[in-house]
Amino acid sequence: MSARQVGIRTSDPAAPSTAEPPAPETGAASVPAPWHRQEERNEHEHGQDDDQQGDHERLLPGAGWEETRLRERMEAIGTVGVMSDVDAVTGAVDRQYAEWLATLTDMVRIPSVSGDPTHAVDVERSADAVAAALDAAGLEQVRQRDVDGSPPYVIGEWVHREDAPTVLLYAHHDVQPPGVVDNWTTEPFEPRERAGRLYGRGTADDKAGAVAHAATVAAWLRTVGELPCNVRVLVEGEEEIGSPRLEAFLTKHLHELAADVHVLADASNWKVGVPGITYSLRGVASVDVTLRALDGPVHSGMAGGVVPDPALALAKVVASLVDEHGDVAIAGFADDATRLTDDELERMDQLPDDSDALREAWGVRLGVDLVGDPSAGIYERLWRRPSVAIIGWDSHPVAGSSPQIVGRATARLNIRLAPGQDPERAHRLVREHVAARVPWGLEVETTPAWSTPGWSTEPTGWAFDAAERALRSGFGTDPVFMGVGGSIPFAGPFAAAFGGIPALLLGPSDPSSRIHGEDESLHLDDWRKLIVSQARLLAELAAAAPR
Repeated sequence: MSARQVGIRTSDPAAPSTAEPPAPETGAASVPAPWHRQEERNEHEHGQDDDQQGDHERLLPGAGWEETRLRERMEAIGTVGVMSDVDAVTGAVDRQYAEWLATLTDMVRIPSVSGDPTHAVDVERSADAVAAALDAAGLEQVRQRDVDGSPPYVIGEWVHREDAPTVLLYAHHDVQPPGVVDNWTTEPFEPRERAGRLYGRGTADDKAGAVAHAATVAAWLRTVGELPCNVRVLVEGEEEIGSPRLEAFLTKHLHELAADVHVLADASNWKVGVPGITYSLRGVASVDVTLRALDGPVHSGMAGGVVPDPALALAKVVASLVDEHGDVAIAGFADDATRLTDDELERMDQLPDDSDALREAWGVRLGVDLVGDPSAGIYERLWRRPSVAIIGWDSHPVAGSSPQIVGRATARLNIRLAPGQDPERAHRLVREHVAARVPWGLEVETTPAWSTPGWSTEPTGWAFDAAERALRSGFGTDPVFMGVGGSIPFAGPFAAAFGGIPALLLGPSDPSSRIHGEDESLHLDDWRKLIVSQARLLAELAAAAPR
C-alpha cells in the first residue's frame, strides 16, 4: 500500500490515515481550507471588472495574445512563472494519451450500474479503479468515502499552495443500465473504437470525465512536479440514481471538499469540435403510476368488452399529460419555473438553429415532427421548459403474451423540470392530475421515485472568463454558453453548500453521444481536447482569481 492509501473505504470522515501524508514540495505549505479572496471590492465590482476584461480580450487580435496575457498574470503572482510550463503540460497530454485511453477502456468494462443491486460489487470495483487512476496521476490521500450505505465516493487531493485558489474537479463513475442489449452494435461493456469514437456504456457519461481529471493532474505533476493551484477531486458512485444521499454526504464530508470553484466534467459540448460551457440544467421528478382493476388476469375473449383493461386505462391517463404539441398539460405545472432573463433570451436568440443536426444526432425518423410549443425556440424547449417521457411500462411483455386482460399496469414517468420548479410540488400536481382522470373506477397508486431540482447560474465573472480562454485554446474555437436538458444532482447542492462558488460544467459528451441510450459513445479527439483545456484551465484559474 502506498503512502497515499489508495482506495481506503471508510464512513468516518475523521478516520486517520494509516500512513503519514507525503511532505509538501519544497517551499510549499499545506493548505487545509480554501484560499480566501480579498473582500475590499464587492461581488458586483468583481463581476463588472471581469466582464469588461473578458469583452476586451475577445476584441484583441493576434493568436498569441491570450498566451502572453496568461504568462504575464502567472509571472505577476509567481504561480508557475513561465508560459513554457503550460506549453509543456499540454504537450504531455498528447504523450500520455494512450495510457489514459487504456485506463478509460478498462473502466468501461466494469458494469457499475448503481441502480441495480446485483451490480453493487461492480460499483465497488469501479471505485477501486478510479482510486487507482487518481493515485497513478499523483494525487495524494486518495480514499473512498460513503454515507448511510451509499456506493463509494472517491476523493483525492493536491493541496500545497497558500497563494492560489482550490479547484474541485467532479465526475461520477456509476452508469445507467445498458437498456436493450440487442440494440447495441457491440457489447455495451466491451468498449470498441469505430470512426474516432469509443463505444460502450459509460464512455461519455461519465467515466471519461473521471479519467480526464486524472489525466489533467498527471500532465502537470509528471511534467512540472506541481500544480498551479490546489486541486481536490471527487468522483461519485450514485449520480445515475439521482444522488439520493448527496446531502448527507456533503454534511458529513464537507470539510474534505472545501473549494473556491468547482469544475464538473459531466455536461456536453455544443457539437463535435465546438466546446460548451453549461450554465443551466433541468431538474427531474420520477413517478410510478399504477392502475389496478382485477385480482389477477382474465381471458380477453370471455371478459373483454365488460371488464376494464388496466393497460388501456393507463394509456388514456398518460396521454392526458401532454397537449397536442407534446407540451406538459398539467394545470399550473410550470408556474414556479424561473423566468428567462433578457440576457438569456438574447443569448439563445444568437445561437444557430441546429434542429436538423439535432434530428440527425438523435436519429429522428424522416417525417416525424419535433414536439413542443412552436412559439418557443428549440433551446428554450430543451433547457427551460418541462417535459414528460414514459421510460418504463409494466403490464405483460409481448414475448410470451397470451389472450388476457392483465390485473394491473404501471408506467414510470420521467418528468424534466425547468430551473426553479419544486420537485415535491411537481409530484403533487402529477398525483392530482392522474387521480382526476382515472377511468372506470380503477384503483390508482402514484409513487414518487427520485427527484432533483434544476439549476442555473449567470455565466459571468473571473472563473467563466478563465474557462472560456482555456476552452478556446484547447479546441481552437470559441466555446458556446449553453443549457442542457438533462440533470446533474450534484451541481446545485454543492454550490449552495459553499455559498454559491462558481460552477464550471464542461464536456465530455456531444449530441451524438447517445448517453443513457444504446450505442453510447465518446468522440475521442474532443476528449483529448477537453483534457488539454482542463490542463490550461488550472493555470487560468490560478492566474485569474481575484485577490
